[in-house]
Amino acid sequence: MLETLSLDGKTIVITGGGTGLGREMTLAMARAGADLVVAGRRTGPIEEVAGLVRESGRRALAIATDVTDSSQVNRLFERALGEFGKVDVLFNNAGIVRGQGNTPIWEITDEDWRLGIDTNLSGAFLCSRAISKHMVDRGTGKIVNVSSGFGLRGGRHNYMYACAKGGIVQLTRALATSLGRYGVTSTCIVPGFIPTQGTDESRMELPRGDFIPIGRVGYPRELGPIAVFLASAASDYMSGEMFAIDGGGLAGGYAPTGHAPEIPLEV
Repeated sequence: MLETLSLDGKTIVITGGGTGLGREMTLAMARAGADLVVAGRRTGPIEEVAGLVRESGRRALAIATDVTDSSQVNRLFERALGEFGKVDVLFNNAGIVRGQGNTPIWEITDEDWRLGIDTNLSGAFLCSRAISKHMVDRGTGKIVNVSSGFGLRGGRHNYMYACAKGGIVQLTRALATSLGRYGVTSTCIVPGFIPTQGTDESRMELPRGDFIPIGRVGYPRELGPIAVFLASAASDYMSGEMFAIDGGGLAGGYAPTGHAPEIPLEV
């Protein structure tokens, strides 16, 4: 059974792989045997992570990429295919949290909206578009998207992030229903509140551990095992599904909303 979790011989492209959750998923997949193409906007972090992958004995390529630019996305996959000859798994992880909250809708600019939607949603579409035909032609492939609990619930003054992450869920379903017959699956990770540098810089109202059933916030390293599972043969018959890793945050439904009654409720 454990052999099905091995990623030996797999080539995986991950966007946003230099920091936060992407970094931890990248290193976990390398430990499971994968070769990695690490994409991100900043050269420093992705080169550092690629170096750590190589130290673990796997091959790695760091490619600076702005996923909102289709020409850069196309170049990313051209280089990945040129180096490794194939792409087995695409992890659409790139996104931004900072600057995505606590702004009334009437103060959100056109540029604010476009940046939030393009980075958190359009980039995943562009990457999926760029590599899906390659996967279809090979008759095998996996596309794993990273959404958020905010993709399933509203949040106060949370427009671009919530809308884009909700779109990621629907992109996952559209890919699954469209590409499954060709041997290409698509799944979606739904992290709860897992503090990273990005969330530290965020202006969104974020939950505290005492509002999470398990009693604490998550750790970035806890994304590693689910990433390995969804990239591996162990998940071959899973497609179009969401996998929440949120300490039970969604167990009570798509709440809380961030609102509370003004007076105590009498039961």
